[in-house]
Amino acid sequence: MARTKHKFNNRESLNRLIDEYFERSKNNTDKSTEPVTLTGLALYLGFTSKEVFDEYEQMDRYKDILSSGRFRVMAYYESRLHHPAPTGAMFALKSMGWGDKAKAKKAGNKAKSLTVKVIETGPQPASTEKDVAL
Repeated sequence: MARTKHKFNNRESLNRLIDEYFERSKNNTDKSTEPVTLTGLALYLGFTSKEVFDEYEQMDRYKDILSSGRFRVMAYYESRLHHPAPTGAMFALKSMGWGDKAKAKKAGNKAKSLTVKVIETGPQPASTEKDVAL
């Protein structure tokens, strides 16, 4: 696993930092502040790459806390769907695994296949008109 200098030493300090990240964005009225993002959360926690964040999220020790943080970011994007011009939020959610139900159903149908077996019975078809008897 890649090493990183994260800002937390235990589960409690990690949880506190995640809460701070969301409180900072919620309480700030300054428009120059960055919006809530997964990368912003990872950087705030001291991670240097998405891959290292993902590795820590898979560790039993931090999995539930980091997954909850990721889910809170998704909730933020989901709330942005109710604002004018939600295409950025839609793109972010799709990149996090969300998808269109219609596309999911259509993709599910592609997995099924149909095999047709032709069984010939009866006389063989005529190869020319001369072979046809009336």
